[in-house]
Amino acid sequence: MLHDVTSWLRCPICGAADDDGLTLGQGALRCPAGHSFDVAKQGYANLLPGGAHTGTGDTAAMVAARVDFLGAGHYLPIADALAKAVSAAAAERVVDLGAGTGYYLARVLDAVPGASGLALDISKFALRRAAKAHPRAGAVVCDAWQPLPLRDGVADVVLNVFAPRRGEEIRRVLRPGGELLVVSPNRSHLGELVGTLGLLGVDERKDERLAMALNPYLAPAGASEHTFTVKLTHAEVATVVGMGPSAWHTDADALAVRIAALPDPVEVTASVTVSRFVRPRG
Repeated sequence: MLHDVTSWLRCPICGAADDDGLTLGQGALRCPAGHSFDVAKQGYANLLPGGAHTGTGDTAAMVAARVDFLGAGHYLPIADALAKAVSAAAAERVVDLGAGTGYYLARVLDAVPGASGLALDISKFALRRAAKAHPRAGAVVCDAWQPLPLRDGVADVVLNVFAPRRGEEIRRVLRPGGELLVVSPNRSHLGELVGTLGLLGVDERKDERLAMALNPYLAPAGASEHTFTVKLTHAEVATVVGMGPSAWHTDADALAVRIAALPDPVEVTASVTVSRFVRPRG
């Protein structure tokens, strides 16, 4: 719940955190300087500064698609890989940056009974779900490309699953020795669908770009590949398209025609890399 992670937060306007941080009460978070941020009835707080835009956040339809698809267990091997990694790190404070509905964070917290979690996302539709995803998790609206509303060194582990990331901010919020776990798609991910349905493919320079973005701030500490097969109905194919970036770039009518031409169900390859980065000590 939000009250469990309030001490992790800082004011996104003035940065107040040390000594007198944000306080939770009467439906809002407040800082000592008087800045106030609403807590929605669904339990998440909005720490976006005034005038910030949320146009890149998942829509209600995309969130509904994500809930259906993940709830069916299709990406459970990814969630289990993250849970195993966080368990090995003996983490107590887990931040999920770009958490969406909180699916992966909830799986991690189930595996690490002593840990608490915070879901960060720019989509209020996603955080309505994330706020209720686990009793030891809170949820906050923020922009991953901007300074995060978190205190320095507050996180033992940061999760980043198919989501944007800003290396210098992740370093700041990780404690020395803390870990970042990045899940990114491999070139074969959903390969049976990409060409047939006209979906966005994976950048050939993905690994290079990831290293360039993070290596100045965090030290690479290994990676593991996870490839498995999922069997999807036509409805689930539409769902997996609807929960990803191709949802913004695909004509709905043309997509429906292409999906109808697929076998039902269709076997699809899921392939991701879980990359581990560590904030150096000292």
